[in-house]
Amino acid sequence: MSDPVRFENDDGIVTLTINRPETRNPISDPDMIEALLEALDRIDSDVSVRVAILTGVGTSFSSGGNLKTMGEHGGINDYLPAQTRRNYKFGIQRLPLAFEALEVPVIAAVNGPAIGAGCDLACMCDLRIAAQSAIFAESFVKAGIVPGDGGAWLLPRVVGFSKACEMSLTGDPITAAEALACGLVSQVVPDEELLGHARKLAQRIAANPPHAVRMTKRLLREGRNASLNALLEMSAAMQALAHATGDHKEAVSALLGKRRPTFTGR
Repeated sequence: MSDPVRFENDDGIVTLTINRPETRNPISDPDMIEALLEALDRIDSDVSVRVAILTGVGTSFSSGGNLKTMGEHGGINDYLPAQTRRNYKFGIQRLPLAFEALEVPVIAAVNGPAIGAGCDLACMCDLRIAAQSAIFAESFVKAGIVPGDGGAWLLPRVVGFSKACEMSLTGDPITAAEALACGLVSQVVPDEELLGHARKLAQRIAANPPHAVRMTKRLLREGRNASLNALLEMSAAMQALAHATGDHKEAVSALLGKRRPTFTGR
């Protein structure tokens, strides 16, 4: 069987491709979870990686849970409810924690339907762009379950409470155009141009000093929950680190000299 996640590093821009097109790229199976976690750890530990793109093989971004393993007992669901809780805790719930801890920015290039946990997976990323054919659905209620992967925390922070309620309580899908209107994605592009646009966005991020990018992402993530006082304290500490980098000096020199900077990550 092929690898659950394809990993490609092209000059500091990593593309992760979910590779289960025959089942529409579900992410709830143990091998997929482990593959994604391994890929995120590999990205985070490699200081040469500037930004990552996450997409899916085929016509789907991700179907979320694997319907074939759902039912009375199967997959995450166990005969013993206490074990089901542990299956979530030590299974799919590790993904939002890993994305939250990741310092490298991740762009979701949503190439098709992002359903249930697939929609939440897109929300775990920092930026989202969509192909015109993409649809999004927070559809857990349609299967008689709740967002067990953290969707009730993720989605409101992306689209706001009211829209998150509408999506979660109806379970109805929205189009790429509707996703753009509510802020779920920042761009909608022709299907065949999706990865090209994602890479251009990645290059715009990768052009900046890597330590400043990673610390800026950390501040943005922490700012969603921290008090202003706490975030200001963290900002001051990270700013002290940024001021001490050679890339900061190079950036200032390039701005004053009206030239293109060369950043080294030092």
